[in-house]
Amino acid sequence: MTIRTILVDDESLAIQGLKLRLEAHEDVEIVETCSNGREAIRAIKTHKPDLVFLDIQMPGFDGFSVVQGLMEVEPPLFIFCTAYSDHAIRAFEAQAVDYLMKPVDEGRLADALDRVRQRLTEKRQVQEAEKLREVLAEVAPDAMNEFAADEEAPSSNRFEKLINIKDRGQIFRVDVDSIERIDAAGDYMCIYTADNSLILRETMKDLEKRLDPRNFQRVHRSTIVNLSQVRQVKPHTNGECFLVLESGAQVKVSRSYRDVVARFVH
Repeated sequence: MTIRTILVDDESLAIQGLKLRLEAHEDVEIVETCSNGREAIRAIKTHKPDLVFLDIQMPGFDGFSVVQGLMEVEPPLFIFCTAYSDHAIRAFEAQAVDYLMKPVDEGRLADALDRVRQRLTEKRQVQEAEKLREVLAEVAPDAMNEFAADEEAPSSNRFEKLINIKDRGQIFRVDVDSIERIDAAGDYMCIYTADNSLILRETMKDLEKRLDPRNFQRVHRSTIVNLSQVRQVKPHTNGECFLVLESGAQVKVSRSYRDVVARFVH
């Protein structure tokens, strides 16, 4: 898998430095370099790259303007590179894969490229599945039905491993497996781990789509629990019960979600 890449920076030395660091990654192919935002938008629309390393502060169109200028096309993955740390929150809000400080650290660059590879693999798997679906629908509709049934089974590859949470002016990268439970409050989620609690602005419905249902189940209208964190089931009145979690916290399971408890009863 080749990662077709564009570098965007108004400083030629910054582009040269990034080129040198990327030489260590044989699957990265640099297809274009740009010195400003307008050039970047034209190049991205022309080359349709997989990845763009994008400086933020440039004359004319800055990095965020480049992202906004690509709203009508399928955008590539972005890694922001900048000398200033105060744009990190906006970068993650723009769905950037990562945010690298100049001069770019080789270890951080390698980590960012690993995340790019993972996202591209998942994207290409979806595309291949769509192509197969179209062919099957045309030449073998019976096989298409079997394929569709198989797709309904959850696949761990399409669920989040890390979630970026902006809270109190900072970006926290939370390992999904470390999440103990999630409580909803309107359009906000309170994410609890063993040693922290963070606020995420997202609806319960949207967040559920990002979590593997084999591990995360709703046990109440406004509560999701990581089943791997459950250590005890305590009966309560009227068919309800409590789940005792690894931290000692207790979460009530309403009667509507009693099927979740059945997973622990053998």
